[in-house]
Amino acid sequence: MISQAALMSFGVDVLRLGLWLVLLAAIFVPLERLFALHPSKVFRKAVWADLGYYFLSSLLPGIILSIPLAFLAATAQRLMPDGVYTAVATAPLWVRVPAALVIGEIGAYWGHRWTHEVPFLWRFHEVHHEAEHMDWLVNTRAHPVDMVFTRLCTLAPLYIFGLGGPAGSGGSLVPALMIIIGVVWGFFIHANVRWRFGRAEIVIATPAFHHWHHTMSGAINRNYAPMFPVLDKLFGTLHLPHDQWPEEYGVLTPEQAREQVQANRAAALRAPAI
Repeated sequence: MISQAALMSFGVDVLRLGLWLVLLAAIFVPLERLFALHPSKVFRKAVWADLGYYFLSSLLPGIILSIPLAFLAATAQRLMPDGVYTAVATAPLWVRVPAALVIGEIGAYWGHRWTHEVPFLWRFHEVHHEAEHMDWLVNTRAHPVDMVFTRLCTLAPLYIFGLGGPAGSGGSLVPALMIIIGVVWGFFIHANVRWRFGRAEIVIATPAFHHWHHTMSGAINRNYAPMFPVLDKLFGTLHLPHDQWPEEYGVLTPEQAREQVQANRAAALRAPAI
């Protein structure tokens, strides 16, 4: 039987998410009206489903992840040399947070990439790509299994290297900051805004960068990084035309996907060496 305290805690979480939703809508709805890339309505098709995913994907992953992350932290603490955790624990927060951003970003990149390249994982990640229109709310349109896997790939390296444990200054604040920064930036890169940032787009992920990740034409399986496109540049998955935006979003059929992958490979072979 569910205790009254558990129900109260759940109610507080739902209320907190509701307040966050109001705040996010107050920010992004006007921006998407003033700087819209594609014409859209606030109550567009599938908006109610996306709102359901917002609450589902915000509540479940944290509950599910607590057990594997605690086990991972305990195991890593036994296996890693003591000097590693001592050095991490005594480092100031201004060192720990940037280190966590870089390490977590690498984990997130590969976790995201695997959800596209491993058929079993794609079954869950496909839910996110079924959106036929891009806006800020699409950020949380995700299957809980997909959310748990990608977040685990992001946080696991932090716990392995001692950046997620409670010891030292900042302690578990570091992974919490990682999640907050990642989620807020995720809303921005999905937003239906036509902003471009020139040369800065190779440094930090933008709507243009991530919209190409959701395209149905021109490029697929590109732009996996949540925040730092330089990882896509490094691993050969960057696609970021300076004067173009994708026109269609959604999921290709398996046949279309195979044809697009073959076309991408052929284009890569024809491209001159740098």
